[in-house]
Amino acid sequence: MNKSAKMEEIEVLRVELEVLKSEHRDLDEAIHALEERGGADMLRLRRLKKQKLQLKDKIARIEDRILPDIIA
Repeated sequence: MNKSAKMEEIEVLRVELEVLKSEHRDLDEAIHALEERGGADMLRLRRLKKQKLQLKDKIARIEDRILPDIIA
């Protein structure tokens, strides 16, 4: 892969990362709102939390692709 293609891939990953982080924040706010409201639908709350964890995993994978660990 040439340097230009690699830079382009990294830019695409950065955009995707920002979208996922935004979705993660939105889910966090939705979960918080449901918990604050009280008497929340526990199944819905559980699904939102699971979705939030899946997003967190995707975010971590993309961050690792952008900035891989360098072992000295």
